[in-house]
Amino acid sequence: MELLKERIRQEGLVLSDTVLKVDSFLNHQVDTQLALAIGREFARIFADKPVTKVLTIEASGIQFAMATGIALGVPFVYAKKKKAVTLSERVYSAPVRSFTRQEEYRVCVAQKYLGPSDNVLIVDDFLATGAALVGLVDMVRESGAELAGVGCVVEKSFQEGRSLLERKGVRVHSLARIASMSPGDIRFAENDHPIHRIEEPV
Repeated sequence: MELLKERIRQEGLVLSDTVLKVDSFLNHQVDTQLALAIGREFARIFADKPVTKVLTIEASGIQFAMATGIALGVPFVYAKKKKAVTLSERVYSAPVRSFTRQEEYRVCVAQKYLGPSDNVLIVDDFLATGAALVGLVDMVRESGAELAGVGCVVEKSFQEGRSLLERKGVRVHSLARIASMSPGDIRFAENDHPIHRIEEPV
């Protein structure tokens, strides 16, 4: 998705060879028109699947799952990182580890929102280690639902997430795949030419 890649080139800030900061337009302040365009693109890519629900995990995937649900005309569901006192019914749950927060937690979804009649598309903002997405995949399969695939906005292709998902037989599509990065230099997997950007002095 060239529009997304261009925003990453212009506004993405590489803090290390594994950490990309995109909070000016994706996951802190959100460009709503870009988010809607991302949703339409996922809807187009997975149009061959009879998706009935979009699933994500709180919090940074919510805007993209909602945009995709709007484009497909279906509900979206988000897995909660902590079980609320109001969530008294039975749940599917899975342990996950956050790469950015370096924390482990258990996510859950009420069983009444996922079931054998569903065809589920998982959407998230980043694919890196794949831990959160593997947890979501396991919950979908436990529910008996069909899994349409996983759509990620940004993928760090040099980390193991894609291979973990593909070994589980999951169809994965990412809109911007980063092959490598370092401060001032982002290389996309589909482009052999590095992108150089001069950082402004702090």
